[in-house]
Amino acid sequence: MADYNPLGKARFPYNKQEDGAEIAHIDAQNTSFEYHVAKTYQELLDLLLSKHKDYGSKNISDAPGGALNGLRVRMHDKLARINNIYEYMEDTKGFQPAHESLEDSFKDMANYAIIGLLIMRGEWDDTQRNT
Repeated sequence: MADYNPLGKARFPYNKQEDGAEIAHIDAQNTSFEYHVAKTYQELLDLLLSKHKDYGSKNISDAPGGALNGLRVRMHDKLARINNIYEYMEDTKGFQPAHESLEDSFKDMANYAIIGLLIMRGEWDDTQRNT
């Protein structure tokens, strides 16, 4: 999977890391920041595709009030969780949540935003059920 520019050349080609994970190819001219962004995008992609395979699209499409409203509610809940964990961590140094980390919550928020864009662009397949 690659992102192609109008000249037909990949802007964001993927290759395999030593551990087999796919990450964006970043050449020596690019910064460490670009590498870490590309690596994080790949983590988000892998997570989104994995969860989509498990859940299908109907859990979003059939939300009360419509898909965007369902995402809005999910994102509100995630932000409330992030706030709760963060505040508790500040009060009780070293606290680690038992069920979902801040990282997990931020990954879900990022992927909800991507799903929102797909819905708004008419690119969310609302007929797919989990397999």
